[in-house]
Amino acid sequence: MTRSDGYLLDNQQNEAGERFDAFATLFDPTTFRHLEGLGVGSGWRCWEVGAGGTSVVSWLAEKVGATGKVVATDIDTSLLASVARPPVDVRVHDVGAEEPPGEGFDLVHARLVLVHVPDRERALRSMVKALRPGGRLLIEDADPALQPLVCPDEHGPEQELANRLRHGFRHLLADRGADLAYGRRLPRLLREAGLRQVEADAYFPLTSPACATLESATIRQIRDRLVSAKIATNEDVDRHLANIASGAMDLATAPMISAWGRKA
Repeated sequence: MTRSDGYLLDNQQNEAGERFDAFATLFDPTTFRHLEGLGVGSGWRCWEVGAGGTSVVSWLAEKVGATGKVVATDIDTSLLASVARPPVDVRVHDVGAEEPPGEGFDLVHARLVLVHVPDRERALRSMVKALRPGGRLLIEDADPALQPLVCPDEHGPEQELANRLRHGFRHLLADRGADLAYGRRLPRLLREAGLRQVEADAYFPLTSPACATLESATIRQIRDRLVSAKIATNEDVDRHLANIASGAMDLATAPMISAWGRKA
C-alpha cells in the first residue's frame, strides 16, 4: 500500500495477517485464473505491487522458476520475510511516490492497492512504464460504491447494524482519500494509458466463512476509529462481533474488478 497519514489498515496491526489470509481464500482463485490466462511462465520477470501477504508472490515464484524473477514491493514488507529468497526480491517501495523498481517486466500485478493510493494516476503510469513492449498489466481493485452493503439481505437488526458499521468504514476510507468507485473505471484507465486488448470482469463473494473472517478482522482493526468518530459505540462493535461469531449472517464483500491489457 502507499504511505499516507492515518491509513486505516496498517500491516503492523495484529489483524492484518487474518485479513490477508481471508483475501487469499476469497480472491486467489480469481487472480490465479487471470494470471494463467495471461501466460505467466518460466523465466518471466514480474512485479507484484503492494504485495502485503505472500500467497500471490509464492504462486508467481513457482511459475517463473529459477530463471525468472518476482519483485515484491510494499511500503511495509514485514509479512513478506518468509518469501524473501530467489527468485523473489522483496523491496520497500511506494508505488504512488517513487519510480518503478526496474523496467522490462513481463507482468505487473496489483490487487486491492490502487483504491487506497492518493496519487493513483502516477502509480498507474509507473506500472505501465515498468512493462516491456508486449508486457501484461493486471489490476484488481474493489468498487465498494457498486455494492455498499456487507449484508445485502438486510432483514433484521443484526444486518442493519452490520450495514451501519460498513457505511462508517466506507466514510473513514473516503476521508483518507480512498476512491470507492475506482474499480469500475479500470478498463477505461487502462485504455487511456495506452494498453491494448483490454478486458475486465468482476467477482462478488456473497457469503462464506472467509467473508466472516474478513469482516471480523476489519472491524477489530478499525474499532478505535469507529468509536472515536462516533460512528459506533464499543457496545455496538461488541454486538456486531458476536453476531458475526454466531455464523447466522450472510456477509458479503465489495465487488472486485479485474482489468488487464497488453503494452503496445
